[in-house]
Amino acid sequence: MDRALIKDFIAKRVAKELRDGDVVNLGIGIPTLVPKYLPEGVSVVLQSENGIVGVGRITEDNADPMHITDAAGQPAVAMPGGVYVDSATSFGLIRGGHVDACILGGLEVDAEGSLSNWIIPGKRMPGMGGAMDLLVGTRKVIVAMEHTARGNPKIVEKCSLPYTAVNCVSMIITEMGVMELTEAGITLVEINPEFSVEEVQQATAAKLIISPDLKPMV
Repeated sequence: MDRALIKDFIAKRVAKELRDGDVVNLGIGIPTLVPKYLPEGVSVVLQSENGIVGVGRITEDNADPMHITDAAGQPAVAMPGGVYVDSATSFGLIRGGHVDACILGGLEVDAEGSLSNWIIPGKRMPGMGGAMDLLVGTRKVIVAMEHTARGNPKIVEKCSLPYTAVNCVSMIITEMGVMELTEAGITLVEINPEFSVEEVQQATAAKLIISPDLKPMV
């Protein structure tokens, strides 16, 4: 698959998982692309864990990069009807189960549905941020990431990097397919027609369960 298309391809498929009115938290990277692919008639409330409920669209007129940023440190603004809240209130929403879905990138996801999405401090990698709370407080956790990194599988039998949280992932969406996490393991439910089942398994270090109702990923 053309590498230039991968990130948007993943984001477009992730967008189909969201429902009108959902409160959604987006991680950095691929997840930030999701809003532009929301299906017609679907509007979501974006929540930033540092204290914005109803993140709006930045324009030249409303940007305030010196004072207002999202959790990734990027300029942000609340949409009309949105609110700015303190961190305690924001994390109260997360821990109270009021966020319908969070979409995060990942360094590793394992067969138990555990996620590693941060690494040793001081390196050129993201810290954990609010991900630990999001993973255990959100109703649906979607990991949106490329299937491999430099040819190495990112979906593994057991995470080798520090855990962000364990047994928390609901779904993995990559350029190769859509996988659901169940008690039995990782089930491939949709596949990108550009790949065969054998190719997806070869790029995955955990054993995949192939759904008897496997569908093309569109």
